[in-house]
Amino acid sequence: MTARIGVVTFPGSLDDRDTQRAIRVAGAEPVALWHKDKDLKQVDAVVLCGGFSYGDYLRAGAIARFSPVMEPLLEQARAGLPVLGICNGFQILTEAHLLPGTMLRNDHLHFICRDQKLRVENAQTAWTTDYSAGQEIHIPLKNNDGQYVADERTLDELEAEGRVAFRYLGFNPNGSQRDIAGVTNAAGNVVGLMPHPEHAVEPLIGTGRTDGLPFFTSILKKLVNA
Repeated sequence: MTARIGVVTFPGSLDDRDTQRAIRVAGAEPVALWHKDKDLKQVDAVVLCGGFSYGDYLRAGAIARFSPVMEPLLEQARAGLPVLGICNGFQILTEAHLLPGTMLRNDHLHFICRDQKLRVENAQTAWTTDYSAGQEIHIPLKNNDGQYVADERTLDELEAEGRVAFRYLGFNPNGSQRDIAGVTNAAGNVVGLMPHPEHAVEPLIGTGRTDGLPFFTSILKKLVNA
């Protein structure tokens, strides 16, 4: 039996189907989770997908963080359940304090959509083992509130502990501090990033490359070999 990876849909999510397809392409079984679910249906990992949950009212991710599905997700993530937050999912993870820092409006105050070059900084998380540290990849990016910020002490800790997972290369698209595109928790089971790996798993879509597929093959191998 293959691994079962849940994909949570909130009101305003728009990349849940793409994420389910990416999971399927990698060889795992996607499991649809609804924001009102009070259990995670015994999945082996969870992805919080991109979109504009609850219309980004208050702050991006601020309302979704209190959805019923988040209660078991928070409990299980703290116990080791692998969780990936993509774009709005990353915002939700910071609002839920599973990841440090917060997301602000892009520094240029405009929505941005482009293919983005990244450098893999940490290839030892549950979601990144099929990459190599220092590897340069291209992943589609689309956001309005993508500026990652944190206080200097937190940023220094992230750097010192190797918890910066991805960094923007060539162009910082949103003003994120220290060019940070994604971070991980200390245990390496929770990862968040603003770019969209689910849009780069097949040559015919996204960047025309498959640079996002290793997110999903990494977690599949971890779960199958567990």
